[in-house]
Amino acid sequence: MEVTQDLSFIHLISNASVLVQLVMGLLLFVSMMSWWYIFMKMFAIRREKRLTAEFEETFWRNPNLNEVYKTVSNTSRSDQGALERIFAAGFVEFVKLKKQHGVDAAAVMEGTRRAMRATYQREMDHLESHLAFLASVGSVSPYVGLFGTVWGIMNAFRGLANVGQATLAHVAPGIAEALVATAMGLFAAIPAVVAYNRYAHDIERLSTRFESFTEEFSNVLQRQP
Repeated sequence: MEVTQDLSFIHLISNASVLVQLVMGLLLFVSMMSWWYIFMKMFAIRREKRLTAEFEETFWRNPNLNEVYKTVSNTSRSDQGALERIFAAGFVEFVKLKKQHGVDAAAVMEGTRRAMRATYQREMDHLESHLAFLASVGSVSPYVGLFGTVWGIMNAFRGLANVGQATLAHVAPGIAEALVATAMGLFAAIPAVVAYNRYAHDIERLSTRFESFTEEFSNVLQRQP
């Protein structure tokens, strides 16, 4: 290990051991991936909130379910929100079961709820995608960075074995190189944890709105002749 007083960030990384550099590279890659997912989920959740509010307003403003379904069916799937797809799945199943002879009202409503529940689960799986990655980054990155730090400090003290008189000038660069790994681990973990907590909260609120709509829509369908 080269003994130097240059403690610039780039110099510390370039002078670190190969294993510590690999750890830093891994943390940098993971951090970039987590930022990509953070922005992607931010726009996706913001869009879902907007589409949910717009459809709820359309649904409750128009008492004619056929017209509401026609509006939804004329919208391309990429422009539909989760709530629109839940509504469409329930309405299609309700109309299909109502046309069958010998099916009582309880069976019709049970089938309708199952159809909406299946669509609800698919939509929630889509909304929750990549959250597990953010959670993993938030929980694992500090330990990966700590591993790089421990390895770097071990190398720093091993280098002192060949020095007759150890001074701060000998040990400081090695310690600084090692601590960069911990800093990078925290840099990757903190945004991922904050984003995960925020998005999990937002998705839980959307889930509550979806479930409430499912129950309210079921009540509306039960009153249909």
